[in-house]
Amino acid sequence: MEAPLSKTKAETPNESPELSLQCESIGLDTTTIRSLDWKRSRFDIEFGLRNGTTYNSFLVQGAKTALIDTSHLKFEKYWFAELQKQIDPSSIDYLIVSHTEPDHSGLIGELVERNPQIEIIASKIAIEFLKNQIHRPFQSRSIKSGDKLELGTNQKSGVNHHLEFLSTPNLHWPDTIFSFDHGTGILYTCDAFGMHYCSNSLFDNDPTVIAADFRFYYDCLMAPNARSVLQALKRMDNLPAINTIAVGHGPLLRYNLPLWIDDYRDWSKQRSQGETYAAVCYLSQYGFCDQLSQAIAHGIGKANAQVQFVDLRASDAQELSSLISDAQAVVIPTWPNKPDAELQSSIGTLLAALKSKQWVAVYDAYGGNDEPIDTVASQLRSLGQKEAFQPLRVKKEPDGNTYQRCEEAGTDLGQILNRKKAIASMKSLDGDLDKALGRISGGLYVVTASQGKGGSERKSAMIASWVSQASFRPPGLTVAVAKDRAIETLMQVGDHFVINILQEDNYQPLLRHFLKRFPPGADRFEGINVLENLAKGGPVLADALAFLGCRVEQKLESSDHWIIYAIVEEGNIADSEAKTAVHHRKVGNHY
Repeated sequence: MEAPLSKTKAETPNESPELSLQCESIGLDTTTIRSLDWKRSRFDIEFGLRNGTTYNSFLVQGAKTALIDTSHLKFEKYWFAELQKQIDPSSIDYLIVSHTEPDHSGLIGELVERNPQIEIIASKIAIEFLKNQIHRPFQSRSIKSGDKLELGTNQKSGVNHHLEFLSTPNLHWPDTIFSFDHGTGILYTCDAFGMHYCSNSLFDNDPTVIAADFRFYYDCLMAPNARSVLQALKRMDNLPAINTIAVGHGPLLRYNLPLWIDDYRDWSKQRSQGETYAAVCYLSQYGFCDQLSQAIAHGIGKANAQVQFVDLRASDAQELSSLISDAQAVVIPTWPNKPDAELQSSIGTLLAALKSKQWVAVYDAYGGNDEPIDTVASQLRSLGQKEAFQPLRVKKEPDGNTYQRCEEAGTDLGQILNRKKAIASMKSLDGDLDKALGRISGGLYVVTASQGKGGSERKSAMIASWVSQASFRPPGLTVAVAKDRAIETLMQVGDHFVINILQEDNYQPLLRHFLKRFPPGADRFEGINVLENLAKGGPVLADALAFLGCRVEQKLESSDHWIIYAIVEEGNIADSEAKTAVHHRKVGNHY
């Protein structure tokens, strides 16, 4: 059932023009309060946002009233003022907490202060997290899949609202639940199916506008949990008809539901193919463990290797032992030097489940009182495991460079896991076909990109030969970027980059340098003469024949590459008489 929709109302508080609120009816007796954060440029795993984000909460009014999620702390003043226009906060019966990440739970403490009788409905682990988060007593009820909450019939509409809950751990936190209102057919999914996209458009009216952000969000947050996504989709399949997916970030999904659900299913099936995977362990809500583990997992996924997140706090002993023992690689954080008894037991289970042929690695959680990383690494070496990458040390609050280093370490690990597959692919020549394909020649280029400034600047580079002009007006080109390239993260829609065109008689030193294998976080430009601030997208190489400054317009996905279509916005040439270096291959199935 759908209620008539009012015109979009976006109210911008005078004190903060970068923040605004939108309050709309989305169904019978159902209202959303969307907190629009127009200028937010980063989210939890430190990937750049090009279109801001939103934090969506929902009010469902039957005979009793339920509020689903709150908002970010930065919206406290404005959000409560808007909520007060809809309902007296002290009269709300239930607060359903989809998960406890601060951008959705930042105002729970204040809400409980205003309404001490409100009952918090959440997963068992979410309630435990909240006890340490809001530091005040509250009434609560833990729920699991299949549990229901009866709100009763709204006297004006005659609709009976009863909510059914689905346990969906690891999407993308271990405490996540979905809520389905049988009265309206609206499914509340919090992070799942969302996107970081801020606009006054309430729904997904034009999928072409938001498709790139939808995919980018999936790749960053959901892909490392592809197995968990498929489990959630199976639970969704058992629900009656869903007419709207009310997400926690971005526009609500109503008009293209089959498209979005099929995308999640297809992408997750692709990610889950094969039996081998890396188990990336973390400690939920400890230090920067959540964010760092996600950056590592994202890097592993870029190399087309499988990932399974493992929360050392939330996993029971049997599940933990199974996930660790079945993994081909295990990535472990530092833990508190005085862990509680429950965590100490989980650590013991983790260490006991490790096998001698597994790859292992360790990273700093940066929780403030960690067990020293060298102690943990030494303990792992004594068990006889192979080291996947050098310990990732975090000596200050993580910044963009830290997350880039973690991502690159993850990519290196993913390539190790896929080494046999890659070698087999290289050897599987298809005779004349591969040899003929290899005869397609291309120029030689160094693609560079940078984001941020000062100590938090992120820079990367790669050798490219698959570059081609693609349009005259506007001047455009395509460049193929392998999915496991570190620079791919800096080449999302709207980002800028530079193509440095190498010169026929002067390219070998640059080619040798940028073909080297760089350790995670290494400065790829050390020892190279670069011209800073000459182009908007990244460094210009002083020894390049020419450069082109480009802006990513579109991305097309192929099986192992992203095809980037970019608009050329600037450029210059050092020698109009010189020729471009050309690259010839013998075969067409590997570099």
